[in-house]
Amino acid sequence: MALRAGNRLGSSAAFARAAYIYWLDVFPQVCREIDRWHKKADAIPDVTLREVALEVQTSKRGNLEGAAAFAVFTPTTNRPAVIRAQVAFQAVYDYVDNLAEQPNSDPIHNGRQLHQALLASLDPAARHLDYYAYHPEQADAGYLAELIDACKAALSTLPSYISVAASARRLTERIVSYQSFNLTSTQGDHTLLEHWANSETPPHCGLQWWETAASAGSSLGIFALIAMASRPKVSPCAAFAVENAYFPWIGSLHSLLDSLIDLPQDRERGDQSLVAHYASTEEMATRMRMIARQCLECSERLPDGSRHSLILGAMVGLYLSAEEAHLPYARQATAHIVDVLGGSTKLTMLVFRIRRIARLVGSLFANPEVEVG
Repeated sequence: MALRAGNRLGSSAAFARAAYIYWLDVFPQVCREIDRWHKKADAIPDVTLREVALEVQTSKRGNLEGAAAFAVFTPTTNRPAVIRAQVAFQAVYDYVDNLAEQPNSDPIHNGRQLHQALLASLDPAARHLDYYAYHPEQADAGYLAELIDACKAALSTLPSYISVAASARRLTERIVSYQSFNLTSTQGDHTLLEHWANSETPPHCGLQWWETAASAGSSLGIFALIAMASRPKVSPCAAFAVENAYFPWIGSLHSLLDSLIDLPQDRERGDQSLVAHYASTEEMATRMRMIARQCLECSERLPDGSRHSLILGAMVGLYLSAEEAHLPYARQATAHIVDVLGGSTKLTMLVFRIRRIARLVGSLFANPEVEVG
């Protein structure tokens, strides 16, 4: 009993320290990066591309803020470069992902070509391709290239990036394939995605194809590797261990939670959903509990495992703090995952609920004519 209490106390102290660093140091830097890219996006001459760039920066701002969470555990001297790289990479991802979802006569080739921007972002020596080769709009005034170059420049300053680069590339190659085959309901179905995901599923892991596909679409492991590269003398073996923890387990939970929260919106729009492949809410809850347990075990086995476990709990808490996570269809899955992870997940849920309430109150004061209820 005393040991468990001590573990809880240590976990709470670690969470408090990480939260302190994030909100007082990391978050302000993230906000400056977002403001910088917002101004760049606002200068895009093509109306469609400009609207997409600005819209994703608004609707997916949480992705940009969360991308830099691992920067909490980086040396202060390299932290700004880590934040620049992580925000730029996620901004590229959100932008090309949204473009790939637009109607197109060749959605697979269009998606694959657009997402080549992610691979270019991770290779300081890479030359730019024609990312818009299959897309009707192309006049972005260099916006996408500038994002890519900012990521590359930041990565080139990190002392151990060469040691993590191969693992980061493999994870990104899976993102490119996933996004190429993950067609919207107007573009096709999930047949090609299912075939590809089955070929990528590690032997004997027991994952369903959509659970593997979910992991392939996650960028979380890449951010863990970028943060890892900020420290000297990191070995490729250590990077490989992180890669294998995030694909398939941690990445799978990450994207499945994103799909869980988006399910009502996906149903309303008639969009395809990964979690919709579960036969029932009971099956979904059971499977996500199993994946959450595997995530915890994998993160704890890593070097600096407590840090990965803390980020895992914080990531999950962010998603489960959303209102959708407590609707009837998601309630059982939420309870199972919280039961497995506990600790920092519960703390993060509380923090982000308070933040949402504060934002709501702030918006009411800014717009007193808005009705509540």
